[in-house]
Amino acid sequence: MNRQIVILNGASRSGKSTIAEAIQATFPGIWMNLGMDAHIACTPPRYRPGVGLRPGGTYPPVEGRVPPAELENSVPLMFAALYESIAAHARLGLNVVADVGHHETYTRPRGILTDCARRLADLPVLFVGVRCPLDVIWARREATWGQTPQSVTADVVAAVEAGQETVHAQRAYDLEVDTSSSSPAEIASAIRRRLEEGPPGSAFEQIAARP
Repeated sequence: MNRQIVILNGASRSGKSTIAEAIQATFPGIWMNLGMDAHIACTPPRYRPGVGLRPGGTYPPVEGRVPPAELENSVPLMFAALYESIAAHARLGLNVVADVGHHETYTRPRGILTDCARRLADLPVLFVGVRCPLDVIWARREATWGQTPQSVTADVVAAVEAGQETVHAQRAYDLEVDTSSSSPAEIASAIRRRLEEGPPGSAFEQIAARP
């Protein structure tokens, strides 16, 4: 298998990270995980969640963090840096898997996904849509953070529900998976078969060609 880039796009708690771990554990060669979790961990606390800024277009001020407008204005640059890092690793011959949650519902259009796709224009990319029913996502949020729709604020509920729609709004994937019906290992196997048998990914090429 030649060097590859696999972009896993889905809502928070949809199961992207465990798929990335399964890819690293079972695919041949070196697979670097350069997704959102790793990038957010590198981000100064006052600018977090950085590339993980939730959809919705309104962000209340948080003590210890920069103002919402400054935070949002930094997101396109952070995504650009993340994808340039993905490109650099791939050009040196390393495989990359990245779990992300792309959306375009900021206070104004940002064109982030299109810009990111263009940064990988000369590289092989498989764009995978990671879907999961809302009730399963809430069950996972409760198991991880103790969150239920009744225990969090209305804006968090709205963001979780919006995330299900907005992260998949571009409707251009090379492969779509559902983590409520398939295990991370099964999904990783399906991704590997697609990489080995083809056809090559073309979704990012379509996205990069958008005006």
